[in-house]
Amino acid sequence: MSTFKEMGLKSEILEAILELGYEKPTPIQEIAIPKVLESKQDLIAFAQTGTGKTAAFSLPILNQIDTSKRGVKCIVLSPTRELGLQITADIESYSKNIPGFKVVAVYGGADIMGQIKKLERGCDIVVGTPGRTLDLVKRNKLDLETVEFLVLDEADEMLSMGFAEDLDAILGNTPKDKQTLLFSATMPPDMLKLSKKYMTDPFEISAGSKQETNTNVTHQYYKINSRDRYPALKRAVDIAPDIYGIIFCRTRAETKEVAERLAEDGYNTDALHGDLSQAQRDYVMNRFRNRQLQLLIATDVAARGLDVNELTHVINYKLPDEDAVYVHRSGRTGRANNEGYSISLLTAKEESRLRYLEKKIGRKFEKVPIPNGKDICQKQLFNLIDNIKETEIANSHIDSFLPQIYEMFEDMTKEEVLKKIVSAEFNRFLEYYRDAPDLNKTSDPRERERSRELENDRDDDRGGRRERPERGERRDRDRGERSERSERKEHTTASNMTRYFINQGKKDGFSPKLLMGMINSNLGGATPEIGQIEIMKMFSFFEMESGHTADLQRAAKDMEFNGREISIEESSPRPSGVGDRGSDRGDRGGSRDGGGYRGGERSGSREGGGYKGGDRSGSRDARPRESAPRSSQRPAGSHGAKRRTRR
Repeated sequence: MSTFKEMGLKSEILEAILELGYEKPTPIQEIAIPKVLESKQDLIAFAQTGTGKTAAFSLPILNQIDTSKRGVKCIVLSPTRELGLQITADIESYSKNIPGFKVVAVYGGADIMGQIKKLERGCDIVVGTPGRTLDLVKRNKLDLETVEFLVLDEADEMLSMGFAEDLDAILGNTPKDKQTLLFSATMPPDMLKLSKKYMTDPFEISAGSKQETNTNVTHQYYKINSRDRYPALKRAVDIAPDIYGIIFCRTRAETKEVAERLAEDGYNTDALHGDLSQAQRDYVMNRFRNRQLQLLIATDVAARGLDVNELTHVINYKLPDEDAVYVHRSGRTGRANNEGYSISLLTAKEESRLRYLEKKIGRKFEKVPIPNGKDICQKQLFNLIDNIKETEIANSHIDSFLPQIYEMFEDMTKEEVLKKIVSAEFNRFLEYYRDAPDLNKTSDPRERERSRELENDRDDDRGGRRERPERGERRDRDRGERSERSERKEHTTASNMTRYFINQGKKDGFSPKLLMGMINSNLGGATPEIGQIEIMKMFSFFEMESGHTADLQRAAKDMEFNGREISIEESSPRPSGVGDRGSDRGDRGGSRDGGGYRGGERSGSREGGGYKGGDRSGSRDARPRESAPRSSQRPAGSHGAKRRTRR
């Protein structure tokens, strides 16, 4: 392996990176840095998040920038504000010994006038999100005529977020003789088109295959029954006492629900999703980076730009729709030479997708049994003992109390004292998993019924979080509550209609006829009035008489269409005067920088749909993990969509 010095980097840069602790280049740096230094040829580099991509493109660019020349020499585009700020901070660290060098970050969700003033004072590199960068170009505040280098970092992410048009406009305003460096983990079709249009005879390098995931990550999965998804998640967390990870969900509603349930069960966690303001996002992400949170529950779009090297686990509450999204999820752990785990919770139908995914990423998934109560208690107990052994003794503070402590324990043996100390910390945990069912066997209806009874009994012993009526009783109760719910709806049109987003579109073979059939056959009582239906390429919108959201979402959780689970969320009302093409952009409008769209997240998992507002689910102080998970019995039904089987 070459050293940074042997690559020909300037002494100012070498001194800076040595102070940062850089000793040997990573594989992608070892290939990319000499290539960019020696040639003006365009470059496509395949590398996962956390492999040292920022240094791979910024060090050779810094080595060639002439600060005496006026104008912006380099544009770096990134998908999110967080990643852009991280790249900016890294470049500032690498360039601190270069006289007169300046780098400016531009992104949405911040005062544009402040960013314009920085640009007017002059800079050498601009790091920006596509939306804000294009805005500044259109305002004639960012001149691209002097650009010598253009970097697209995490290009596949930018395209999956819907930035194709913005990238097209930005690249079209840059000089043809610039050097374009494209860094990506995967090569989706849209990126291939972009590279053919704007790159000349690009040289490809790779620190792994185009889809291959980090080799430090162990890929595992639990085979679960659908209604055991949350209890299985709890066990995946409990079997790893020192877990520090991200739990990925597919929708904002699911993210909020999982985060709230985990917080109720005593876990130190918070949620990250598209309904948060930028200030709320920053607050949550900073707490997670500082390890004030042990678990972060997030959608794929919301977690983009979150860069933490020490993550031990990534848990896929549900698999994403696209393979490239799984690559990005799992690539967030096992970084900086650390070992990591990517654990997926899969039903029998979802399990069949693994074979295809294994071929795509070049890795095998290991099926592991869902941990049982005894194993979890043993792991947690020994972890508690290890923590007690490693606790430092503050003699100066304790010595004065020792005589009284000895006197209080004088009638007890050492063994009795140890048992009581451990029991004081551990009794509630043991109580929760006492007689806990084996989730690997709950496909047996009798075992499943026993599991539900035990779960209900544990809730009753703790005051009973809520009663669980039988399905028929729930249906009658739900019908009786519809009129009351209708009066409480927040997002309704002038005609008392609520607009909804559904994650099915033309690409899935979805149609208005199928949608109306699903609604009519799955909602009890009078058939609700259906309004306008808009079938888009990847998703759809429809209007329905208000007051049926809860019933609609319950039914959707038990349905699949063409092998994909159906997700329905409330959307903001359709903007007035917006046509069919405009309605899509109208619902997803707003600033696209820093955390996705306020009006809907355009991601590979296609979560969005104009869901505005919503308070961030607040973090709660850690509590003992004895609370029983809530039962999740839900009514089923379908029309045109497959009903997930119950055995």
